[in-house]
Amino acid sequence: IESTNATCLSLSTTQPVAPYRNEGKLMRTVNQEKPFHPIYNYMIITDSSEGVILSDINTLSDGEPRNNHLTRALTWNEDGILNGARDIEIGGRYAYIMADAGLVVMDFDQPLEPKYITTIPLNDGRDVFQQFRYLFVTDADGLKTIDITNPRAPYLIDGNIVELEDAHRVFVARTYAYVAAGSEGLIIVDITKPEQMKIHKRFTEGIVDARDVVVASTNASLYAYIADGKGGLKVVQLMSPSSQPRYYGFSAEPVPELIASYPMQ
Repeated sequence: IESTNATCLSLSTTQPVAPYRNEGKLMRTVNQEKPFHPIYNYMIITDSSEGVILSDINTLSDGEPRNNHLTRALTWNEDGILNGARDIEIGGRYAYIMADAGLVVMDFDQPLEPKYITTIPLNDGRDVFQQFRYLFVTDADGLKTIDITNPRAPYLIDGNIVELEDAHRVFVARTYAYVAAGSEGLIIVDITKPEQMKIHKRFTEGIVDARDVVVASTNASLYAYIADGKGGLKVVQLMSPSSQPRYYGFSAEPVPELIASYPMQ
């Protein structure tokens, strides 16, 4: 899909659910299935100039490889509210989009007729991640939280800031948030109480310019994969049976250790 300046994309699920296969009265009678929400038909792309672009992705799961071509289904940026759009998180029918104006909340109950809900001002908003009733956002001030218990009336939690000089991406895994914080390294934040966040550990070993982070597990070990600017890819082991004897708990304390790196040009 050609665009002016695509910056991010999001899906409601990474599973190939193929909503069209759920259609028909017979299937719902026999299997007692409920219809899929139409948001599952689309990929939503942010573009810093065009706002959001929707594309129907069912063509990728219909069993016909010759039509695997994505096209635009919708382009939306009413009144320029999404100018500078650079990150998106989808939660149910709602989309949370980081733009120049702040965090823009959109309702995609009818995906091809989206509705603007509100904008929460931020200081140069950068990234957004949802976990349950909260959004964790980064901006020029650091890490903040937004309560979305009522998704049509979200609000920024006052006085709940983890101050960081150069916060970029954030990834949340259970009771910890991992922030790629530039030269400050990987900041691990305890979010057991999302409205009272506190830093658990600052990890700087071998990290020069952390820009992005993704946390994933392999067997009994947990890893943080860090895009470290000119430093390349860094792999940090967060816990293992040897470093954290209580690793088998619901959310054991991470004990970070740099175990690998890969240089980038």
